[in-house]
Amino acid sequence: MKSQIVTFLIKCPDQKGLVAQITNFFYEKGFNIVSCQQYVNAIENTYFMRIRLNAEGTEISKSSLEESFLKLAVPLQFDWSVNYGDKKQNVAVMVSHTSHNLYDLLERHKEGNLDCSIKMVISNHDKLRPIAEMFQIPYYYLPVTKDTKLQQEIQVIELLESAKIDLVIMARYMQILSASFINQYPERIINIHHSFLPAFQGANPYRKAYERGVKLIGATAHYATVDLDEGPIIEQDVEPVTHESTPATLRRIGADIERIVLAKAVKNHLNNQIIVSGNRAIVFPEAGE
Repeated sequence: MKSQIVTFLIKCPDQKGLVAQITNFFYEKGFNIVSCQQYVNAIENTYFMRIRLNAEGTEISKSSLEESFLKLAVPLQFDWSVNYGDKKQNVAVMVSHTSHNLYDLLERHKEGNLDCSIKMVISNHDKLRPIAEMFQIPYYYLPVTKDTKLQQEIQVIELLESAKIDLVIMARYMQILSASFINQYPERIINIHHSFLPAFQGANPYRKAYERGVKLIGATAHYATVDLDEGPIIEQDVEPVTHESTPATLRRIGADIERIVLAKAVKNHLNNQIIVSGNRAIVFPEAGE
């Protein structure tokens, strides 16, 4: 096996002896355990594990490993996935008018702080093209109206499929994706929005928050589902504000938090730190990698 670090994500009913059976399996196959993170949801009687393995020196192939693991996984009712760390995920960023999330993601990508390959930026406006061009990322302008929504989504999907996109980032893409679009990329679309939802929907939420006198401002990054803005939450953060904060101040603080929250969520996904269970995301912290 060429790649050295292999990551397994496992979800199953909680039961005695799980850790012993799993770790013994990998020991017998010649792997060295680099880290083993666990979580038990006692309410749902569900066990979660993220285990990272050093494959150096093992002779087993990927297909043989997965075939052997199935013999353990099936009787124990594992829902599992494996990542061999031998290829970077291909990423597409979707945007509309606002630039802060796009610029931050492209800068992190350029500096090597996001382990992926950003293949394209897709937008329903041409406004942010200079930012993509600054970072030498292809920019696709696909305008959309109520009457052309279906056709535009077909164009987007064709672009995503042609570039073999693994992850779609909605970096303030201000269009509601159809159910058919979202269902083509389950747990592969990450969205970001301000933390005022559902209280202050629609245009100018920061003005509404100012008028309401909010004392906390924040952002939420989550997987997109057919339930608008209600998918599994990956990352959130907040910052206290006071009566002295103007709508412009709130907007600036919100943009800063969005950058951090979205980048963390994307990094968690790329690093195989997330197991989705129902409408909850179990997010394991980095384990020294």
